[in-house]
Amino acid sequence: MELSVLAKFRRKTRAGLAGAFILAASAAGYAQSCALCYTQAAGAGNRFIEGLRTGILVLIVPPMFMSVGITVLAYKKRNRTVDQDAGSKSDW
Repeated sequence: MELSVLAKFRRKTRAGLAGAFILAASAAGYAQSCALCYTQAAGAGNRFIEGLRTGILVLIVPPMFMSVGITVLAYKKRNRTVDQDAGSKSDW
């Protein structure tokens, strides 16, 4: 039974990574609707545009991984207090 839980987790992880890759690789993902960003990028050279893209990734990716990590930890620990409360109530 433990193997099936691990297999489901791996399948969900792969699907999530594939979805994130598809979103990150799409051309629409690089488009910005901010007028200032658009005019600055349109008037800049290739080096500035690559730096802008890298900066956007640096500002988005670490907080995303931190949020996912906290969510995974909370999900794994969700029943810890429930199990402890149930055990202490049964001792009465």
